[in-house]
Amino acid sequence: MHNVAADYRHRDKLVTPRGIIRHGKARLKWYDLAPADEPVPAEIHQLAKDFLTHSSLDLGDDLGFVILHRCGREFYFLLVSSWRGNNELWESVYAKISDAHPDFALFTVEGTHRGTFCVWEMGAVWHEQQAWKRYLRSARNDAAREAYLADSFSGSV
Repeated sequence: MHNVAADYRHRDKLVTPRGIIRHGKARLKWYDLAPADEPVPAEIHQLAKDFLTHSSLDLGDDLGFVILHRCGREFYFLLVSSWRGNNELWESVYAKISDAHPDFALFTVEGTHRGTFCVWEMGAVWHEQQAWKRYLRSARNDAAREAYLADSFSGSV
């Protein structure tokens, strides 16, 4: 037995960098993730940015990244990740469940074993892991921070 449904057909999605967002003193790279033929609609992108901008999430002066993932016609994940403890990736997960839900909300899961990143999200996460390693090996000064923030991924995953 395995956990892949017999009728599942995998297809690639596209990671699109959408600039830098500030959240307090934190600066985060923004990625939209969606099928190439069904990109994140502009109104959902703006709704997610507004939600994060007005959220009470405390990121201090962290660096990190956001993935706005179109998971289906109406379902979106908003994954907010920041680097802490030198080499640890911390994450807050929000979701917009359907068109019937007007905004994003904290996504919670019962139980102790839960999903983290899906195969598509891991494309952006892999790039960010590599970019953070370059930052850690740098002088970690203002120029290095700017270099990290300028180092974004774009492409098929």
